[in-house]
Amino acid sequence: MSSGTDLQRRPDGAALVIALILLLISLVIFWQTSTMRLPPLQARVGPQVFPYGIAAGLFLLSIGTAISAWRGKFPARTRDNYGPVAWVIAGLLGQILLVSWAGFALGSGVLVACTAKAFGRGPLWFTFLCGTVFALVIWFIFARGLQLSLPTGPLERLLP
Repeated sequence: MSSGTDLQRRPDGAALVIALILLLISLVIFWQTSTMRLPPLQARVGPQVFPYGIAAGLFLLSIGTAISAWRGKFPARTRDNYGPVAWVIAGLLGQILLVSWAGFALGSGVLVACTAKAFGRGPLWFTFLCGTVFALVIWFIFARGLQLSLPTGPLERLLP
């Protein structure tokens, strides 16, 4: 027998939208994977295995999310704080705009500094410096050690 509160509970609309988005992403991954052209040698276990697995996982996740949303099992959401989100977006935009002419290290330094600011960490100048040094080390390993092409800027040109 159900109580009166069960009858008043409504499906969580936002969670249903998330379930629909997950379903659509899984269908797109499945469709794109099925159109891959493979040599006969890779036809059994090849590059399609992991995308199919990810699509299946997202499909199951979408079903579970839809069921939980329909039953109203999600906790009440708190008010969003858009400040940290704005910092992360600003960092991503800064990296996108800087990486082509300022280089990988400076662009990544901006991303790290803005993301650290979003999480309430350290002064901006210090996190920028730490991010730039770390990105410079990563650039050196990938560009010089592995011979991969990463964007070069003034800092990268100083390295041998």
